[in-house]
Amino acid sequence: MAVRLDEVDRKILAELQRDASQSLDEIAKHAGSSKTPVWNRIRKMKEAGVIGQHTVLLDPEALGLEACFFVLIRTSEHEADWQKAFLNTLQSRPEVMEAHRLAGDIDYILKVRVKNARAYDAFYQAMISEVRVFNVTALLSMEEIKSTTVLPV
Repeated sequence: MAVRLDEVDRKILAELQRDASQSLDEIAKHAGSSKTPVWNRIRKMKEAGVIGQHTVLLDPEALGLEACFFVLIRTSEHEADWQKAFLNTLQSRPEVMEAHRLAGDIDYILKVRVKNARAYDAFYQAMISEVRVFNVTALLSMEEIKSTTVLPV
């Protein structure tokens, strides 16, 4: 269920997405409000689940994680025990940046960040040793055209 947000809430969210390390005074200035009402709005949006955890964005290439693979997985297994094991495997692998269950011919897509193709192979071998999959296709991203965490508010 979507939370009702007014224009000031949206300005606050836009500022937090741009730079969450800003002071409340700076956010209030950009939102056209004052510090205390902005703090109260942020608190309410946290309580409503609109605002989640605060994190820092890291540059994967600066950390040596230069290879980004999109992994398409088809499975013939759809039992609850298999799904639980598969989800546990994904959760335990720090290389998996995103995982989505899909509608259509492909069951899952993963975004995997690793150092290189050899590191991807190690990830792949570990994954298939933990859970059985029918088919895996790995696609190497040659160039990242756009990447953002900013939602259109």
